Amino acid sequence: MNVSLRKWEKEDGDNLSKLLSNKKILDNLRDGLPYPYTKDALEYINFILESDPDSTFAYAIDVDGVAVGSIGAFRQENIHSCTAELGYYLDEAYWSKGIMTQAVKMICDKIFNQTDIIRIYAEPFSNNIGSRKVLEKAGFQLEGIMKNNAIKNGKVQDMAMYSYTRDLK
Repeated sequence: MNVSLRKWEKEDGDNLSKLLSNKKILDNLRDGLPYPYTKDALEYINFILESDPDSTFAYAIDVDGVAVGSIGAFRQENIHSCTAELGYYLDEAYWSKGIMTQAVKMICDKIFNQTDIIRIYAEPFSNNIGSRKVLEKAGFQLEGIMKNNAIKNGKVQDMAMYSYTRDLK
């Protein structure tokens, strides 16, 4: 499999709609995404394509020419302006194949080589073992468990704080 990160294209809308209409994926993302996810895909793609390239690093995860997932890091503000929050999701058919770990490594390398960002962090739900394994395999360090940190689908959730930092030595 040939895995790469690329800019989103308007033609990816149908794939994006399919990805985000999977409850297993949505249940591990932040709220605000409609279910089923349909016409919103083109709106999202346009938003990403028009975003500031110095603060939004969002890409389609491409496997053999098809967008099968999404990965993005978003620069924070104020005293955290050299920090970015990472988020991602992948078509369920591609889970457990090492694709997301590879994509996480790719985006981190790209950000550290092309920007002044020194820290990338992610906050998966603590019970999302697959996402936590991805981060650990990509070199992220667990900083701690944030107790009662979110409410998802009406249930109070703990979240795990992971970070990956640029070597400043």
